[in-house]
Amino acid sequence: MLLPGCAVAQGPVGPLAPPGRPAAAFPAPVRPVAPIVSDQWRGEDERERVTEAARVIGWLNIRPGLTVADVGAGSGYYTVRLAAAVGSGGRVLAQDVVPEYLAALRRRVAGMANVSVGLGEAGDPRLPAKSVDVAVLVHMYHEIQQPYALLGNLAAAMKPGGRVGILDVDDAVPRHGTPRALLACELQAAGYRQVGFHWLLEQPPRSEYLAVFEPPDPAAAPAGKPHCVP
Repeated sequence: MLLPGCAVAQGPVGPLAPPGRPAAAFPAPVRPVAPIVSDQWRGEDERERVTEAARVIGWLNIRPGLTVADVGAGSGYYTVRLAAAVGSGGRVLAQDVVPEYLAALRRRVAGMANVSVGLGEAGDPRLPAKSVDVAVLVHMYHEIQQPYALLGNLAAAMKPGGRVGILDVDDAVPRHGTPRALLACELQAAGYRQVGFHWLLEQPPRSEYLAVFEPPDPAAAPAGKPHCVP
């Protein structure tokens, strides 16, 4: 079973849905953007030893039957674990902006009927409107070239009552982290409301955290230019 608009192309990986609002309609961040350097944060065995995915899935209350978006899915560490968590009645929409990552990911999830793989854009995950119960962004927020655009278009993809979980490191953006205060400021500026926070690994200065947000009504876009600086 595929959601409307979510069929995976039989060739180069295409987007999961039509484009949302253009990036030019949103303000640009006043901070650096880290380059994309890898399709995974750390080795999967190391992440499993600290039960990373299991804790994140539990904190976000991801359960059978939900539709979850893995935004910036990379090598698929979360994709395959989310697919097991939502079961045959649920759906995982695995998205990334790097076609090579998605080609490898599609090979990894071949035969998994509850996973769709799609290509996003710097400011648009290209997810179907009002289709997602939970979105996870894992160690990639600091790499988003147009964060306000992505957050705005992501809000349009969320179902009422949906949640967005952002996993990152409490460190400077050039060192591939997002300071907690900066993340909270940018999400608030985009109309999101923080509803949860968890430490995965509290070892300053590179402490890993999960911040949980409720998305805004996409029809009520915040007015004015955000003033979030590192």
